[in-house]
Amino acid sequence: MTVQPTISVDKVLDCKGLACPMPIVRTKKAMDELQPGQVIEVQATDKGSLADMQGWAKNTGHQYLGTIHDGDVLKHFLRKANAHEVKEETKYPHTISNEELMKKLQNQEQMVVIDVREPAEFAFQRIPMAISIPLGVLEGRLDELQLEDEILVICRSGNRSDLACQLLAEKGFTRVKNVIPGMAGWTGPTENQ
Repeated sequence: MTVQPTISVDKVLDCKGLACPMPIVRTKKAMDELQPGQVIEVQATDKGSLADMQGWAKNTGHQYLGTIHDGDVLKHFLRKANAHEVKEETKYPHTISNEELMKKLQNQEQMVVIDVREPAEFAFQRIPMAISIPLGVLEGRLDELQLEDEILVICRSGNRSDLACQLLAEKGFTRVKNVIPGMAGWTGPTENQ
């Protein structure tokens, strides 16, 4: 039997049943109510929330402390940054619309489409040529990509793919674009398993 560690938190945020981007949206709002150094526990059932929380914390300066798996619930622990640690949250500046991606697909242009959603999301609806590389494993699979390729990154809403684009840019990929608004607004061809 595994004993769960007892972690003292200042606020518990229930995001169970919510999909990306809502756990992050609610975490941002709740974080504003905390004092620097205070800890929030975010409870989520979206498997992708692990990579989302880690990426968001890295992007804002807040400290991701860790995640405990409690059955189907992920309990994410984050510490609010001090004023000198906070970073201005940035959005990846290079985007492409769903319609522009559809035209590129119709014209059979040379590109790599990476879908950074979780495997179950990818299995049930995906763009036919897309490659599944969930955000949480992207950094470990960079060797599968070529620095010179045009890489278009898609997720459900554009938020997870934004974090992925920032990661790719940090690693030297220069031809990267975030597909907005993503699969939630995709009307082009899809396939499933």
